[in-house]
Amino acid sequence: MNALEHVLEPITIKNMELRNRVVMPAMGTNLANDDNSVSEANLAYIRRRCQSGAGLYITEIVAVHPDGCASPNSLAVFDDRFIPGLKKMVDSVHKEGGKIAMQLHHVGREGFFQLKSGRAIAPSDVPSLIYGIKPREMTTADIAEVIQAFGDAALRAKDAGFDAVEVHGAHGYLLMQFLSALSNQRQDEYGGTMIKRARFVIEVLNEVRLRVGEAFPISLRISVNEAIKGGYTAEDMQAIVPEFVNAGADIIHASFGTHGSPAGITIPPVEYEPGFNIGLARKMKDVVNVPVIGVGRFTDPALADQAIARGDADLVAFGRQHLADPDFLSNAIKGRREKTIECIACNQGCIERLMFEGGRIRCAINPETGQELKYPIGPVKESLRVWVIGAGPGGLTAAYEAARLGHLVVLFEKEAQLGGQLRFAAKAPYKTAYKHWIDTLAAKVRDSGVEMRMNTYVTKDRLELGNPEYVILASGGEKILCNVEGSRCSMVCDAWQVLNGEVDVGDHVLIVGAGLVGMETADFICSKGSKNVTVVDKLPESPVSSMTSHGYMLHRRLRKAGCTLLFKTEVEQINEGSVTLNIAGRAQNISPLQHVIVAIGLTPKIELKEVLEAKGIQHAVIGDARQARRIIEATEEGARAAWNIVPQTG
Repeated sequence: MNALEHVLEPITIKNMELRNRVVMPAMGTNLANDDNSVSEANLAYIRRRCQSGAGLYITEIVAVHPDGCASPNSLAVFDDRFIPGLKKMVDSVHKEGGKIAMQLHHVGREGFFQLKSGRAIAPSDVPSLIYGIKPREMTTADIAEVIQAFGDAALRAKDAGFDAVEVHGAHGYLLMQFLSALSNQRQDEYGGTMIKRARFVIEVLNEVRLRVGEAFPISLRISVNEAIKGGYTAEDMQAIVPEFVNAGADIIHASFGTHGSPAGITIPPVEYEPGFNIGLARKMKDVVNVPVIGVGRFTDPALADQAIARGDADLVAFGRQHLADPDFLSNAIKGRREKTIECIACNQGCIERLMFEGGRIRCAINPETGQELKYPIGPVKESLRVWVIGAGPGGLTAAYEAARLGHLVVLFEKEAQLGGQLRFAAKAPYKTAYKHWIDTLAAKVRDSGVEMRMNTYVTKDRLELGNPEYVILASGGEKILCNVEGSRCSMVCDAWQVLNGEVDVGDHVLIVGAGLVGMETADFICSKGSKNVTVVDKLPESPVSSMTSHGYMLHRRLRKAGCTLLFKTEVEQINEGSVTLNIAGRAQNISPLQHVIVAIGLTPKIELKEVLEAKGIQHAVIGDARQARRIIEATEEGARAAWNIVPQTG
């Protein structure tokens, strides 16, 4: 039996025939022009995603009303002037054999862009869960205007050639704000019981159906479970979703969560197993007779095939996997799944970049994503002898990209293993996906023809003998030492030794440094059974923000394990079995202790930079060799260093 028999089976929904059951769901990009029209970057992005071979592509959110735009660079369809650009998007998808649905969206109260300008509207004037700012409560005239806007937008989508529309009723945006008792406190016909709160959604669906006709497919994306204290449940949704189908929904896209749901559950972190949420799709299938799209961090088409075979869903959405590696489906079909770069659910380049940095879409492990217009195809006109020094994420990325473009690449790594800091990060709980990524990337580097020299430390003499034409310095960082009295005691070690299994820690442990390394080391040793773990840092709070999905989960696990976090705290003295701390000017002794683990961080290791400058060798410094930070900075700098290699003139 074909392992993908079910997921590759075609399906017809109204007048739309899909070649398979794989869906790319809506994901924000911020790639639109400043007037919310389709940009060349939008088109390049969607063309690359279409190479996956999925059956259905759903656009990112497209605003149906000027007051409903999520950001200045999100797409819109509230005027006929947007149609030509949107039609180009349709043509791009159709050219690759896929079908495309436009996601119709109104941000309601959950858009800082609208809140800041005073134009945000919502069913009630309850403050935004994220931004804490009150919107304006909608009048019945506002409601009628927005309903008409959804209908107008759907008709424009049909006129632009889209194969379907999707009404966005999930994730805390306007339609869901009406569904939720937490945000809808109206006393009129649009508030009160669940059926009354659903009236707005039903009227939107009725209007959309009226405008597009009976044969045109309408998908409704819903959060089956609100996933927040006091929110509605899957059982509540089961009671109401048949009414949505009666109102015109031909597809139920079964997502979950809202703004403010713990751990950013709508974009689940690596702690959640692929396919973890498919049960909510099954709950919808139990009460409706239309196709249901299942979601939940899917990365492997074989897992989706199993879900469809069980009857849990009719189609399966692959969101961030389309960012990490758009070739995942074709690789699976051709029996070469080992070549797929699987999403590691780090969220650095996608949701966190969009929400916290206001940036445009990226992927921490795929530098092409969001940069399709800048991504060089190659080969270069002149191959150079390129040395990459260091085989962490940045160095591996640089080596692969340089070789892909046709350069002659030698990769040097002073250790016996590839991966740099990721070798240690992958030892933390729930992060085996990071090791899988490094292993897959390393295999791509080998397959690209890069000469790999392990256990090789590059010195000034080696540089002079080798005479490379270009050097990418990805040498990482040096561990910052804890230089206090007693730091050479036998019980002092560093986090990397612990994560690497070189030190078996006891029950009573103090960790110096509450950055990601320190926090994940605490998580690691707590998971091994250590009972009394304290983490200290001189900063007022941990650099690991609980606003991020992984950060939230990490803080929660440490609290549950009884781990103590002390901030504005410095280590003054270490003795065998105890430590003296300065906590906001107050001395405190911690004992008994079996280990003090240093996790202060890294400082750039760039002694070769002076040599390269003195010899006049063209070079780039990337990753931790510039400054200790995240995967996304290392990989993007590595890729750009490779893309920017040019022959030296003169």
